[in-house]
Amino acid sequence: MKNEQDILQAIEADAWMMAVLEAAKRLDLPDWWICAGFVRTKLWDALHGFNERTPLGDIDVVYFNPEAVDEAEEKRYEEKLHQLMPDLPWSVKNEARMQRINDLPPYASSIDAISKFPETATALAVKLDERGQLILAAPCGISDALNLIVRPTPHFIENKELGTVYENRLKTKNWLLKWPRLTIYQVNQNS
Repeated sequence: MKNEQDILQAIEADAWMMAVLEAAKRLDLPDWWICAGFVRTKLWDALHGFNERTPLGDIDVVYFNPEAVDEAEEKRYEEKLHQLMPDLPWSVKNEARMQRINDLPPYASSIDAISKFPETATALAVKLDERGQLILAAPCGISDALNLIVRPTPHFIENKELGTVYENRLKTKNWLLKWPRLTIYQVNQNS
């Protein structure tokens, strides 16, 4: 796996991932994406040569609607997804609400919010467009994910007070146990 086209082809060849994307598309949410571990885990599993999918803690569906920031709305969407694919750990979040929860200035879009995720390799998202074509968004690029590098996003580097959040995630995720070929950088490393 070397480029964006390889990533898209790997996801398109995965019937389960495409079914998940089709289910999310049916909600017809504004500026929606499935992001984070859904994409990252696929890449890291493929790059480690795993034949079995690493289980996901959740499937992060994000959207952006500043007109309806009630958390109950997100729960209704989760319930609809559970009706479509009941055995999956759906998590639906309106990024127009999450900036308040995260005590940050308003996000401009879902991609803006994704760019502020803790790790560059997690700041990835996919969706199906109106024609059913798979689209990849990578506001921090794909290089780190494809090179098995975990490092903080520019947002986390620029906001030093977020360093603790990043470091705590590294401890709780313990990714090296699952994917031993990862290279993990601390917040204060410049490489």
